Amino acid sequence: MASSPTLPATMRTSVLLKQRDLTIEDRAVPTAGADEVLVKVAAVGVCGSDVHYYREGRIGDFIVDAPLVLGHELSGTIVAVGVDVDPARVGERVAVEPQRACRLCRECRAGRYNLCSKMAFYATPPIDGAFCGYVTIQTEFAHAIPDSVSFEAAALLEPLSVAIASIRKAGIVPGSSILIAGAGPIGIITAQTARAFGASEIIVSDLIAAKRERALKFGATRVIDPVAEDPATLGLDVNAFIDASGSARAVDSGIRSVRPAGTVVLVGLGNPEMILPVSQIQNLELTVTGIFRYVDTWPTAIHLVASGQVDLDSLVTGKFDLEHVAEALDSDRNEDSLKSIVYPN
Repeated sequence: MASSPTLPATMRTSVLLKQRDLTIEDRAVPTAGADEVLVKVAAVGVCGSDVHYYREGRIGDFIVDAPLVLGHELSGTIVAVGVDVDPARVGERVAVEPQRACRLCRECRAGRYNLCSKMAFYATPPIDGAFCGYVTIQTEFAHAIPDSVSFEAAALLEPLSVAIASIRKAGIVPGSSILIAGAGPIGIITAQTARAFGASEIIVSDLIAAKRERALKFGATRVIDPVAEDPATLGLDVNAFIDASGSARAVDSGIRSVRPAGTVVLVGLGNPEMILPVSQIQNLELTVTGIFRYVDTWPTAIHLVASGQVDLDSLVTGKFDLEHVAEALDSDRNEDSLKSIVYPN
């Protein structure tokens, strides 16, 4: 393994022992496999899934039943490479696509590696994440970033990838109209991405006035308070609806706001089962689909940030060290919070 000369033997690691029980451990620095790189972690974004595991101990069928390292939105610097990786990669600044697919199954061979049944995804039980000093990843999933992209923005390429996957599924092209439910991190990033893809009308709904105002600063052309007025009654007639809220009511209203042959993309984590307006979907021939992570989005994400079309740095509202991961995970309780970053090193 080719590496920097000063690698430590151990690293400090934030470990979730059980619901709301975090501790700091010293763990061995991992060794890069033949096709992997070792990344010294610079910045890690806090995701809603991290919060769910911390507070509830599970997301659907994924259950925290053993100690788990959270964090999957990350960036850093390559400090070592496996024997099959070009040693010239040592020293590269990278954004990490936090998953390892089998490459052999039907879904992988069809190019849908996000749906690999053997997927090992960071911070999804039982796979450890990145609230630690160093991580390994297959070399093709360590994406080089230009010096103009900060480590914070590079970490947030992961939620941007969710937005890109959603916008692609929604079929957004120049001149499209879109309704987005939820002005949290994914909703705000999706609004920016819709603008970058050429959408001319970007409508964002959210219950909280401050979040609606923030959406207007990040690409929204119109905002709606869904308590004051039901989007379904406003004749929006949009090309696509993306739910980033997980609210059953928002999903129902969003579906009823889409024009014939339009598209509905469900992104938000809400109830595992919802009642949908099936006659509306049938009669208007709507396409309703979900999003499960992403495929081949990092090159697009890097371009959108490096070119200034998407601003991720301005989304950072909190910065925490490894001793304060609990505070980072609870930072979403503050209405002014959008994205928190943890700095393991």
